[in-house]
Amino acid sequence: MSEAEDRKPRSDEARATYDPEITSEFAVPEGLAVARTGGESETTSEFSRPRGLEGAQAEAEPEGSAFDRPRTYGVKDAPSAFTPASGAPMIALVTDAPWQDRMRTMLRMPVAERPAPEPVARAEDEGPAVPRVLDLTLRIGELLLAGGEGAEDVEAAMFAVCRSYGLDRCEPTVTFTLLSITYQPSLVEDPVTASRTVRRRGTDYTRLAAVFRLVDDLTDAEAQVSLEEAYGRLAEMRRNRHPYPGWALTLASGLLAGAASVLVGGDVIVFVAAALGAMLGDRLAWLCAGRGLPEFYQFTVAAMPPAAIGVAFSLAHVDVKASAVITGGLFALLPGRALVASVQDGLTGFYITAAARLLEVMYFFVGIVVGVLTVLYFGVQIGGGLNPDTVPSISSRPVVQIVASMVLSLTFAVLLQQERSTVLWVTLNGGVAWSVYGALHHTAGISPVASTAVAAGLVGLFGQLLSRYRFASALPFTTAAIGPLLPGSATYFGLLSIAQSEVDKGLVSLAKAVSLAMAIAIGVNLGAEISRLTLRIGSAGKRRAAKRTRGF
Repeated sequence: MSEAEDRKPRSDEARATYDPEITSEFAVPEGLAVARTGGESETTSEFSRPRGLEGAQAEAEPEGSAFDRPRTYGVKDAPSAFTPASGAPMIALVTDAPWQDRMRTMLRMPVAERPAPEPVARAEDEGPAVPRVLDLTLRIGELLLAGGEGAEDVEAAMFAVCRSYGLDRCEPTVTFTLLSITYQPSLVEDPVTASRTVRRRGTDYTRLAAVFRLVDDLTDAEAQVSLEEAYGRLAEMRRNRHPYPGWALTLASGLLAGAASVLVGGDVIVFVAAALGAMLGDRLAWLCAGRGLPEFYQFTVAAMPPAAIGVAFSLAHVDVKASAVITGGLFALLPGRALVASVQDGLTGFYITAAARLLEVMYFFVGIVVGVLTVLYFGVQIGGGLNPDTVPSISSRPVVQIVASMVLSLTFAVLLQQERSTVLWVTLNGGVAWSVYGALHHTAGISPVASTAVAAGLVGLFGQLLSRYRFASALPFTTAAIGPLLPGSATYFGLLSIAQSEVDKGLVSLAKAVSLAMAIAIGVNLGAEISRLTLRIGSAGKRRAAKRTRGF
């Protein structure tokens, strides 16, 4: 080849073939002619059918291709590999069951096995935009999680909202502070994911009940709630004030502590002293909250006044049960709601959320321990005659104890900002819980842990049945009812023994308190699960979640 011919401009194919600057292994080899297609195809999904498999070429594809059925496949004599030995389970959901039961059943199924939603005519012609539906779903989940609802019920609510607007291929994920949801229209389309962080928590069961009613209306095909209407109702829930003012909450905390002191053997003087100490601690906690201090310090400060009043009675040699005063003040601070939610999340397989909730309970409990132990230590040092071996006599006044337990549950319901229509039910539930505990422990002589578990199981059972009857959350019917069962006495005597340098005895008492708390949480969850056994929910014949926690 001459030097002039080397200087001639080469064609694009020649450059692609002979240009020495191209060193990529994907360059076109020499001598191979490739037709120009104008760019790479946009369809690169692994689920798409490759070119050349249409028509007769598809039939010529060798057996074993991922895109074609085997040659031996037939409708009448299908291979056993495509059908389980027991047959394909039929999914038949009961339409009149509460939405949380139906959604929980579907969440426990794989996406491919979930029944397709029935087409529902919405007010919008083309349906709402997917990002707006996901945003509404996350906002509803945020209110539920911030209100103390369990992670599984939050996921069920989020799935119900998406499904009500036609987004059936969605996967909600709930952790302690983060909510996320992913919607994938099909196997070959890109998924849409949105998330929201829960930064502020508050106890308002009235707002929680309003959110449940909204989700119930969204899942009702006859309600026809548009997206704009749902946003409006959600904004109204956020703007509404709490049903009880601040002074009512402070008074309720005082009555709760007074009722708890009577529950452990106190008299009228003890009732008044415990109520004053709890109200003073509540006001100090409000002051700390207004200054922006974390909840750990709020619990520490709130635990000091009842302990200080009990130490003052001991130093003044007043013939009252100082231990009952301090125990009553502890009842208003023990985080029973967070404990039940943490154990419920752990038992349903949400281990990250359960661990975070348990860590929160531990911090609250440590704050209470620091506040009470500080006061008791200085009281013992200056000559306070507190006796950790004094066991309150509470079995001789059953009628008084039952009335006190009902008052405790009622005031606890007020502190939780419950609707007035649920206060009576939870008050009766608390009275039943204490009656069962007293009959088993004080009359039958059964251990306190077992008696507490049985009583808490009845609380969970009745609370779940009441919530299904009213199509509402079970928390307003169970959380306040477990108040009389909280281990206030065991906690106090454990701290007092530690303050008097009897560490071994104190740790034993604190271990008893932890055992009672776990018995309450497990009993409530077990009672709720027993109630679901009697409900007609509809499933695939098995509860799929049972296989999720066996480790294989």
